[in-house]
Amino acid sequence: QVQLVESGGGLVQAGGSLRLSCAASGRTFSRYAVGWFRQAPGKEREFVAAISFSGDSTYYADFVKGRFTIARDKVKNTVYLQMNSLKPEDTAVYSCAARLTYSVPTNVREYDYWGQGTQVTVSS
Repeated sequence: QVQLVESGGGLVQAGGSLRLSCAASGRTFSRYAVGWFRQAPGKEREFVAAISFSGDSTYYADFVKGRFTIARDKVKNTVYLQMNSLKPEDTAVYSCAARLTYSVPTNVREYDYWGQGTQVTVSS
């Protein structure tokens, strides 16, 4: 079993940057694919980015390509989401999720473990 804890959210002006962290417990976390999702008020949760267990494969939603980068530190059991050039429409609760798989899921229903989320607010 894996427990996930997100951190790094906050209030930032448009054009600014934040780095979110997803810290995991469990010795087998290196075998899990990890995804970041976000949910804005009144909207459904949507895929943002995902990374394979090895870190060799990454996927991004079109609306974050070129602005966000996902990476993982196997020693620290942590996955990061570097967010640059933030826009007001990026405002949402960001959550990380994990699944024991060789693939890189991008669908919210494919993930088994979820963190509690961290709020990101981008002001104009």
